[in-house]
Amino acid sequence: MPRFLAPLFLLCLTFNAHADSYITRLLNKPVPGGVAVVDLGAAAQAPKATYQGKPVLVVKEQNNWLAIVGVPLTVKPGAQQISSGGRNLPFTVGNKKYPEQHITLKNKQQVNPDQSNLKRIEGELAVQIKAYRSFSPNTPSNLLLDKPVNGPLSSKFGVRRFFNGEERNPHAGLDFAVPAGTPIKTPAAGKVILIGNYFFNGNTVFVDHGQGFISMFCHMSKIDVKDGQQLARGAVVGKVGMTGRATGPHMHWNVSLNDARVDPAIFIGAFQP
Repeated sequence: MPRFLAPLFLLCLTFNAHADSYITRLLNKPVPGGVAVVDLGAAAQAPKATYQGKPVLVVKEQNNWLAIVGVPLTVKPGAQQISSGGRNLPFTVGNKKYPEQHITLKNKQQVNPDQSNLKRIEGELAVQIKAYRSFSPNTPSNLLLDKPVNGPLSSKFGVRRFFNGEERNPHAGLDFAVPAGTPIKTPAAGKVILIGNYFFNGNTVFVDHGQGFISMFCHMSKIDVKDGQQLARGAVVGKVGMTGRATGPHMHWNVSLNDARVDPAIFIGAFQP
């Protein structure tokens, strides 16, 4: 996409006849940790679709409905399918290799927590999984997102992470290297569905953009929103910090579709195959 057109797409792309033809072209990145756009065909009303038993975001593109499917990082390349209206609709997941990142932490509890912290982590994980699996009926106002902050990337999505030499879960979001106190803005309109202070993520905010399309921001120094609050695009949700498991101030941003963490770069036009 020509660079001079990108701002126009970010500002103007909505689900209408003038812009919908770009949805598949811009978002269809069917790799582990990516997005698959599956054509559901024409219908008078929005069809329902599921992938791996979970409801999927559905939007209209001109005369057709599209399923916007989050592909988990754990999915292996090859044939996959969604279900809609009694049909199984196939798509193919391609290959993508992610690099390694080695991080040294002085606080060994953040690598191998003791039993009391493990109990805390287990409870916090259950709460956050519930938020990721929530599915509101509202259609997202936009599928192209703004960056929550302006700054360089310090860690990309999908990186295989090793803490003190021990492999842990892959990096499920983007990290931006910005100073502590930098305002974090929601990349699209949505509703705050969870706030909390967690062992690994620190101060955290979940924003539901609609139909399982969810942003999560963490390691914040301050939270500036309340649970249940409706947010306009660009509203400040909090400030950059280094709470939780962090080696320095930065902004961590997750994007989730149908409970699958996917590369936020897809939604800001910065995806790299």
